[in-house]
Amino acid sequence: QTNQTASATSERVAGRFALPAIPVSFKSLGIIIGLAATLAAIGLIESLMTLTLIDELTESRGSGNRECVAQGLGNLVSGLFGSMGGCAMIGQSMINIRSGGRHRLSGVTAAVCLLGFILIPPLWACIGMIPVPALIGVMFIVVIATFEWTSLRLWNKIPRSDMFVIVVVSAITVFFDLAIAVAAGVAISALVFAWKKSQRIQADIVLEGDIKSYELRGPLFFGAVTSFKEIFTPSEDPAVINIEFKDTRVYDHSALEAINGICAKYRALGKTVILKNLSEECQILLNRAEPIMDVTIDDQDCHTAL
Repeated sequence: QTNQTASATSERVAGRFALPAIPVSFKSLGIIIGLAATLAAIGLIESLMTLTLIDELTESRGSGNRECVAQGLGNLVSGLFGSMGGCAMIGQSMINIRSGGRHRLSGVTAAVCLLGFILIPPLWACIGMIPVPALIGVMFIVVIATFEWTSLRLWNKIPRSDMFVIVVVSAITVFFDLAIAVAAGVAISALVFAWKKSQRIQADIVLEGDIKSYELRGPLFFGAVTSFKEIFTPSEDPAVINIEFKDTRVYDHSALEAINGICAKYRALGKTVILKNLSEECQILLNRAEPIMDVTIDDQDCHTAL
């Protein structure tokens, strides 16, 4: 029905505060903790997204840590009184900004007015007379004004991986919730990043007399281990091998295992492998793994990798 008002679609409020109470049942706490963690994650993500958007619109810089702490304390106190927690919302914040609100006074005024609409019957009657279609129309206008329509022009110019992440996150947000969508987006982006970085490990091969040098380029981590191993040819190389780490860096245990495995192959053939130009961080990582590593390090040319 298009002629419904706000009061016809909602229940009346008792108009009094509940006394603070904490559930003492472990069964209740077990149910609450999981749901509370999900709602907290969604609320923090939504608030930080709203803060970022408002900072761009007002050309200012808010404090994300302060917002998160304040939101957590506020929801904790409201929960003790039997109230429902909340967070910053993009729609309401956009209405506030479009209306000229810039400081704390606008937020305090909104909170006081909301409290009055709940506790004071005449005010509740006034707000209840607003037609529901009018409220829906306001929210649609806010959504239209919030969306950056010019960004649609970039869809055929951005990488396909980024486009895939945008579509997946948008779909999961609609069908599930924001927390799951953000987690999925971060996971997919991390996998895409690891895949791209794994393709960057390369080597320039320099042969000087009886010494062969592999000058590595790119990050060496779990995703690049396979490509790293394919660079070397132990059976065809001379007796002395230099592996230059001037333009690369060792990041994790998988990289250490790959280096140790390559050195073991050369050692089995009676050949010597020398690791050169390791950064200070890489040397520390190798020294910590000394009990499981059997490598020769030339630390005279140690440098700090950029």
